[in-house]
Parts: sequence; C-alpha cells; structure tokens
Amino acid sequence: MLVECYDKSGAEVYEMIIKQIMQDVQIGRAISDMKVFVDPREPVFIIAVKYEKAASPITIDDFTEYEYKKEENKTRIRVKDETYLPDLLQKLWETEGREKIEQPSRFEIVINDPQLDLKGMIIHDPSEDLKKKIYDAIFRIIPEGFKVVDHKSKDSIISMLCSDEIIKDEWIKKRDKMIKEL
Repeated sequence: MLVECYDKSGAEVYEMIIKQIMQDVQIGRAISDMKVFVDPREPVFIIAVKYEKAASPITIDDFTEYEYKKEENKTRIRVKDETYLPDLLQKLWETEGREKIEQPSRFEIVINDPQLDLKGMIIHDPSEDLKKKIYDAIFRIIPEGFKVVDHKSKDSIISMLCSDEIIKDEWIKKRDKMIKEL
C-alpha cells in the first residue's frame, strides 16, 4: 500500500486509518495492492484498489436437487445443504415472485407455475460480496465532505476520485496512472 501526500505525517495517519478500516471490513487478505493520493489543499482524494479473485459462484445445482412436475405445474426443490437456503429463497422470491414460492419443510421448496429454468442459476457470488465490502471500505476511507465522485471499475481494480469541487482533468490523469501502476 502506498499513500502519497505532501505531508508525510498525514500520509502515515491515513495509512493507519486505511489499515484499521480494512481490518474492520475484513478484506485485508483480499487486497493485493492499493494506491492512495490525497491533497487537502486542492482538495482531491484518489484511491485505487486491486483485489484478488474470489471463490467461484455457488449455483443451485451445487446444493439442491430439483424436478419439474408437468401434471402439477410445479417445481419441487430438495435442499441438500441449507448453508445457502436464505440466498436461494431470496433469489426465487426475486425471480418467480414471493407468492409462488412455498416451503413445506426445512429442506423442501415448491415453485408454483415456474417461469424460469433453474439450471445453473447463481445463488451466491463471493466476488460480488467482496466488491461490496471493498466499496464499503472505500466509502469509509474517503474524507467526509468529498461528495463529487468519479468512479472507475475494471477487472479486479476499483478506483474512486473524490473532491468537494469540480473534478479536474489532471486528477483524472493521475487516477488513470495509479490504475496502470497497479
């Protein structure tokens, strides 16, 4: 991690703040590199975070068995591992509608008049969870009052350029350079 600032002691304080926030949000090990540029005289704050690849998504096929009964117009799902049951129910409520979902027992779900093919449906995506945590950390790190934000996300890098003034082209160039250096 590199914190670039005209004030060396200010950079050290910001580095401590960042480390504490990363620990609080529990993403320290997922971050492979980070660059921060801060200049309160301008005022500008730039952060670029490179993160590691997360685990593969969990699909419905990983922890359930399901079968469509044409004569009943119902899909019956048998849950083999209830770890992702809350995520499954949430996904089914979103895609099929809550009124069409029944749960007769802890390990059984019934979809009345199913409209979607369940095969390969992603139920839990660890990479999305990681991104949410990184964004949470970034928004905790950004100085208060810096409400003008230019966001850039590509592959495994998330960056934010923040100020309380109109964003200058030179800051955008600085942010893009920081991204390339990651």
